[in-house]
Amino acid sequence: MAKPQTFVRSAPILAVRDVLKSRVFYCNALRFRTGGVWGEPPCFAIVGRDTITVFLDQAPDGAPIPHNHGWAAYLYVTNVDALAAEFSANGVELIRGPEEADYGCREVDIRDPDGHLIGFSQDLNPGPDGPGL
Repeated sequence: MAKPQTFVRSAPILAVRDVLKSRVFYCNALRFRTGGVWGEPPCFAIVGRDTITVFLDQAPDGAPIPHNHGWAAYLYVTNVDALAAEFSANGVELIRGPEEADYGCREVDIRDPDGHLIGFSQDLNPGPDGPGL
């Protein structure tokens, strides 16, 4: 009998103007690690931290970076206040927060070099299936 299928990770894909510049921001300012860089010149990179993965995809020359009406990515963490302090110490501007939302999360928002709004959230009452569920 076949094992049931299980989802194990998701990865937001962010269009960026410069893959290497974006990778430096995610790795230096946000303390992600590099999972790899591809292309010559580089046109795609994977960065991650713990179980979070983000794909950085080079936008075609002259193409606008897609504008999200809200978050481009929303990432759950275990201690948003500690993360906000870490980001601030690394020179990252906090756009909002940390503050509690009326839906039971404590959040902080930042912008990456391409203007993507990235939300980091601590679910204050996670369900049995984890944060956000």
